[in-house]
Amino acid sequence: MSLELVLITGMSGSGKSVALRALEDAGYYCVDNLPPELLSQFVTLEQKSSAGRVAIAMDVRSRSSLPLVPQLLRDLSAQGVHVRPLFLDATTETLVRRFSETRRRHPLSGDSGQAALDQQHALVDAIELERELLSDLREHAHVIDTSQIRNAQLQAHVKSLLSAPASRLTLVFESFAFKRGIPVDADYIFDVRMLPNPHYEPQLKALTGRDAPVVAYLEQHADVREMYGQIRKFLEHWLEPLARDHRSYVTVGIGCTGGQHRSVYLVEKLAADFGAKWVTLKRHRELDA
Repeated sequence: MSLELVLITGMSGSGKSVALRALEDAGYYCVDNLPPELLSQFVTLEQKSSAGRVAIAMDVRSRSSLPLVPQLLRDLSAQGVHVRPLFLDATTETLVRRFSETRRRHPLSGDSGQAALDQQHALVDAIELERELLSDLREHAHVIDTSQIRNAQLQAHVKSLLSAPASRLTLVFESFAFKRGIPVDADYIFDVRMLPNPHYEPQLKALTGRDAPVVAYLEQHADVREMYGQIRKFLEHWLEPLARDHRSYVTVGIGCTGGQHRSVYLVEKLAADFGAKWVTLKRHRELDA
């Protein structure tokens, strides 16, 4: 039996411990903060013990040896290990707020005795330094933006991602509200705010893009049909090349003003249509909150 290895990296405060707990609940053998130098030996031991699924979290505390990780993962893949790297990210503003609320120190922070304003500047500097140190790992992983989601949502999202076959490209469609920020994990963003808005129809305002009256309203507009057709044509053209490039996940963000109607409708329709050929997941950031 081949080994499946999930490697969780990401920004401090982005939810790596939450993701690791989700995988432990899903039956993975989990190890937190494993030094990169021990990765190959650890995998060899787990293969000898006939383990099927393991998950490892690494973070910037191992910064001196983090540059080793991409090559280590390539070597493990060449040996037949199914490597699935996940990178948890969040906006700097979100991370600053989380550290302030929990009163935790960032692992790259300096003297905690500084004045409050200096502390905040130091924290922002530490976060930006961490982004730089982790940039190569982020480039080679599937990114999950945790800025606007709760722990339960993150756990559910991680479990759904890893329930998809490891050997096939997984297409993730995500609806969101521009007023709450653009998801940083999206590979492609489509802005649909120029389409007719059901929010201004009194009988539709309280409904969502999943509801039949909203679907009927949107489908009667030529602009909506044209937008859908153009997004679909773009994806149909580029998904095969992305799959040939050994991409594991492609995240497509569809955004409208409130993340309730237009973006939800398009995500539901795209997920249904592409699900016939690709492994397809869907997320509604504002509805699932």
